[in-house]
Amino acid sequence: MELNRRTGFFRSCNIQKNGNRSVQTKREREKKVVSRMIALYCRKQHGGKSLCAECAALDAYARQRSDRCPFMETKTFCSNCRVHCYRPEMREKIREVMRFSGPRMIFYHPVMALRHVMETKKEKNRLEKAGCSEQCVRK
Repeated sequence: MELNRRTGFFRSCNIQKNGNRSVQTKREREKKVVSRMIALYCRKQHGGKSLCAECAALDAYARQRSDRCPFMETKTFCSNCRVHCYRPEMREKIREVMRFSGPRMIFYHPVMALRHVMETKKEKNRLEKAGCSEQCVRK
């Protein structure tokens, strides 16, 4: 692996010089995105200014799953992961939140939404170039 001095990235795997910091930053960004999506969902669906008990539990669960994810170095988002670590009922709740909040994020957090779209497209292209089967690539 060769270090690119200009960008500070290793060329072969695109991991920063301090890999732990890169993974931790990625983990924190993912937790922030999910928390904001849950907050938007709760505010619009449940009508409160703060999270209701159900949404607060979902947020805590999602943060816990992100903290314990062993694939954070290689994946972009949970939807691209082959192993789904969410319990079935929590997985359905988070899907509902994502379906509702995803299209609305562009109005409330445009930079975050655009970064999410770009990272998702980049990951799909990377998986397709690597020859991953259709089951690996979510469309």
